Amino acid sequence: MAGIFEVFIDGESFFRFRIKSPEGAVIAVSTPFEDKPAVVAGIAAARECAGMGLVTDLCPAAVIRDPAATVRQSTDPHNAGTQVCHEPREAVDGFRARAKELRRASAAPRWTGAA
Repeated sequence: MAGIFEVFIDGESFFRFRIKSPEGAVIAVSTPFEDKPAVVAGIAAARECAGMGLVTDLCPAAVIRDPAATVRQSTDPHNAGTQVCHEPREAVDGFRARAKELRRASAAPRWTGAA
């Protein structure tokens, strides 16, 4: 089932739309629009761009944690904290290798053809 666009008037009397998941959770809220035709045009633009939108990762590299590391609670009463174990997880059908290839390809500089 597809998401739902809801048009509403905010507290400052501007038109806005929100995108809701099929379960009812609000996914996004638009910027304010002056009138209803403008908000309808905004919904059309969101529909057009949403399927082909690029993802830009703005997170610093230091924030990324090791996906192979697992956190476990210690059972030793003298060391009651958490322990990080660096045991490699099993790859399912080469999923991790393919994901790594895609990350490398997306991070590589590309020629856009714009001059």
